[in-house]
Amino acid sequence: MNVLIIEDESATARRLQKLLQEIDPAIQVLAIHESIEQTVNWLSKHGEPDLMFMDVNLSDGLSFGVFKEVDVNCPVIFTTAYDQYAIQAFKVNSIDYLLKPVNKESLEESLRKYHKLQHKEGKPKIDIAKLDIAKLALALGIQKPDYMKRLIVRYGEVIKAIEMKDVAYFYSDEKIVYMVLKEGKSYPVDFTLDHMETRLDPELYFRINRKFLISYHAIEKMISYSKSRIKITLNPACELEAISSTERSGDFKEWLAGK
Repeated sequence: MNVLIIEDESATARRLQKLLQEIDPAIQVLAIHESIEQTVNWLSKHGEPDLMFMDVNLSDGLSFGVFKEVDVNCPVIFTTAYDQYAIQAFKVNSIDYLLKPVNKESLEESLRKYHKLQHKEGKPKIDIAKLDIAKLALALGIQKPDYMKRLIVRYGEVIKAIEMKDVAYFYSDEKIVYMVLKEGKSYPVDFTLDHMETRLDPELYFRINRKFLISYHAIEKMISYSKSRIKITLNPACELEAISSTERSGDFKEWLAGK
């Protein structure tokens, strides 16, 4: 079996190589690389090994960047120092992983899995199309979401950049979405509430119903309403009633509690 090790800690890489050869002397480590750039260059020149061991964090970024540069169809076993809870994301994506420091028993189990897949399906392949790199990175806490920081609005011939920290809430009226600032000014925006909901930090903004997407800091008062709903008084005030929908009220309460 020809193996490629991608690991930026030389001592860890040497230990992994030693363990592999103890488990199976027939395993040949073709090369050890510490960066995305080195790995991409090697794969471009030599093609794929039978199996790759890949650390998540490399000297020049996340190892997922390798997949953006070259096609990888061989199986990959990720190694990571992150805890068991965080790396459940790898299981969801059908990728095997080893928790650092790698022990011999876990490594043997991963190799057994590799051989089992090879025997059952021929040469096992990793389906990169199913690898949601962004979700993996977010689940591991090594990449922050790219939430919207500011929004461009136009009124007349004037163009203005608004910082999201200055926005109290968004609401929809007569198929137009308005942004209301904490100071009370409002502007029409070119995006739907559905779009804004995906671009704003969910810790700060919540979609209470089809018409309102509100900031936690815009809530002045709340009272119980029929059917387990919540009626919200917003600051600045809005001419439309802001009432959480029945289906969103439970999640809204959890959001308010910081869950």
